[in-house]
Amino acid sequence: MLQTIRKFVIDNYLFGEEGKLGDEDSFMETGIIDSTGILELVRFLETTYGIKVTDEELIPDNLDSVSKIASFILMKQSVSSQTAQEHSFRSSGEPRP
Repeated sequence: MLQTIRKFVIDNYLFGEEGKLGDEDSFMETGIIDSTGILELVRFLETTYGIKVTDEELIPDNLDSVSKIASFILMKQSVSSQTAQEHSFRSSGEPRP
């Protein structure tokens, strides 16, 4: 996941200059991605990882570095998986755990 995110950022914002991006580097502090770039990044994440990023989630804690994005995606996928399990329990008429 880290490599996929890093490759997208390098290809789209650093124009292939791989050595300029560490996993913890802040996109905002380094000027790598601007507000328009964040929207492109979000579209990529939603399409690639099957998640939905809400307006409330468009914050630096979630999207300001490769590492933060990876953690955010894992959290979103975990919540989505848990919600799907709860829905399947309700649909089957079985009691929720």
